[in-house]
Amino acid sequence: MSKFSTVRTVLDRLYFTSGVIASMFLVAILCLIIVQMLARWTGEVFPGAPDYAGYCMAAASFFAFAYALNRGSHIRVSILLNAVGERTRRYLNIWCFTIGAALGWYFCYYAIKMTYWSWKFKDISQGQDATPLWIPQMAMVIGVTIFAIALTDHLLHLIFTGDHRIHAEKLKRGEAEV
Repeated sequence: MSKFSTVRTVLDRLYFTSGVIASMFLVAILCLIIVQMLARWTGEVFPGAPDYAGYCMAAASFFAFAYALNRGSHIRVSILLNAVGERTRRYLNIWCFTIGAALGWYFCYYAIKMTYWSWKFKDISQGQDATPLWIPQMAMVIGVTIFAIALTDHLLHLIFTGDHRIHAEKLKRGEAEV
């Protein structure tokens, strides 16, 4: 097994694991809603449940970015790409992935910086839960870092092989197309 195929396997597993973690946060949201409903029915109070559900939603979103990119689930306007030749399409894709990767790493840098300062100043949430903000912010940092890695991965793959590796799953014939 070559070094490149080992790196490819590790990256693909990282993106898949990120998607699994995102789905676990969605299940956590469901559990929080059920527990909050049960608490309300029994006359109890579950302080901070909406805040925790919000943290889980943010974590699910950020962890899902890289997985969704690999599955072709991000919105991509391809009208222009379909109208131009193969060579121009390749250069446009490189341009788009370069901007995307640069913005991903830019966001990653400032997310890390914000999380660091939240930790340093012991910043807590304004809700009833009084959670240290660096804890839910870490999910954002990890998710956006994986997304920036995925964008860079696709950019490098596009530059060296001519293919960006994003292939949307095809619908079976007879299913509704949206």
